[in-house]
Amino acid sequence: MKEITANEFEQEVLKGGKVLLDFYSTECPPCEALFPKLESLEKLFVHDIKFMKIFRQGNRDLADKLGVKGSPTLLFFENGEEVCSRLSGGIKRKEIIRDLRHLMDKKQIDSIMNSVKPTVTHTDVAILGAGPGGLTAGLYLCQAKIDTTLIDIALPGGNVSTTHMVSNYPGFIDPQPGYMLSHNMSEQTKKCGTVYKVAVDVTKVDLLKKEIIIDEFETIKAKKIIIATGTSPNRLGIPGELEFKGQGISYCATCDAKYFVDKEVVVIGGGNSAIEEADFISKFASRITIVHQFDKLQANKLAQEKAFNNPKISFMFEHEPRAFQKDGDKMLVEIEDLKTKEMKTLRSDGIFVFIGLKPNLELFGKALELDQWGYIKTNEDMQTNVEGVYAVGDVGSKKYRQITTAIADGTIAAIAITKEID
Repeated sequence: MKEITANEFEQEVLKGGKVLLDFYSTECPPCEALFPKLESLEKLFVHDIKFMKIFRQGNRDLADKLGVKGSPTLLFFENGEEVCSRLSGGIKRKEIIRDLRHLMDKKQIDSIMNSVKPTVTHTDVAILGAGPGGLTAGLYLCQAKIDTTLIDIALPGGNVSTTHMVSNYPGFIDPQPGYMLSHNMSEQTKKCGTVYKVAVDVTKVDLLKKEIIIDEFETIKAKKIIIATGTSPNRLGIPGELEFKGQGISYCATCDAKYFVDKEVVVIGGGNSAIEEADFISKFASRITIVHQFDKLQANKLAQEKAFNNPKISFMFEHEPRAFQKDGDKMLVEIEDLKTKEMKTLRSDGIFVFIGLKPNLELFGKALELDQWGYIKTNEDMQTNVEGVYAVGDVGSKKYRQITTAIADGTIAAIAITKEID
């Protein structure tokens, strides 16, 4: 993909015919996960559409002018005009293909995509998810000389890769940047020999047949499957949330806090993630307002003390957001006072939402037995109710969800599988 600067924008994009433009950032896992998808699609559409990228941090004035407030953000241009809605955040390959239809005839696109030949890959163990649990399982399995394939819709690391600092990982005296801890775990597992298929779309999973289809054309057949798909941020489900996601609303402080230097932001939530990330955001923003539905925080005491002692952070307890709106470059949050029922409006430059997590189980249908909170039930060997299928990490039913507990799960599942395959 050709990289351009703001000085080249008019000539390359506005006068460039049919263009897909990617605004990306550094230290941004969703951005890194998107690159391979764009590069593979560029090869297919090279004669019809120009694929370009621009470094958002180095071209901030242009990003602000275009209203790009999240990374990555894809814009689709034809003859200088945007032709469809923007894509941002964790962008799937099929979403890109769908929106390319605004630049090309549907029959042309279908013809190109149909030319991609299906393939079949065999492996002993397929691991779905490359967070700490999946990476640890891959490490143990490959060291046991078991053919292992690691599959993830993003880059390896899971939620750890978007965590600012990890202070409680054994073996490190000083807090470690989450992305570096994830990187080191991933490199160790990759060096061992685990096959990586990351930044892909998982089209279908058949747990009974042990088959996984990725990017709609490659079928991976395994003897065993480990589910390590982790969790995703909960959504508020209020008007404006989806519309302004990546355009003023963010779920990743590591990705986007650096774009709010000397600006005002609103943080929704009161648990560990909300309070710890608010502290990180305060390194950039001039003022942070935390909106929380309860009369006290649920975060750990240390995080609370730091937040209460941070002069940049203020709190609105017993308030809930009801809608998001946009007024020029500003974001508006309509909130309700839960005691008086009075409606208020907060005006800010951006909004960060941290209201907990949910297990990523959409791919698996109803085959798995779940607990009352929707997490996968397993036995002491991490086996699920489906023969040959295991679950590790945050996606499993457990009392505590930490990096260290995910690693323990991955270790147990890998050892159990090794004994069975041997």
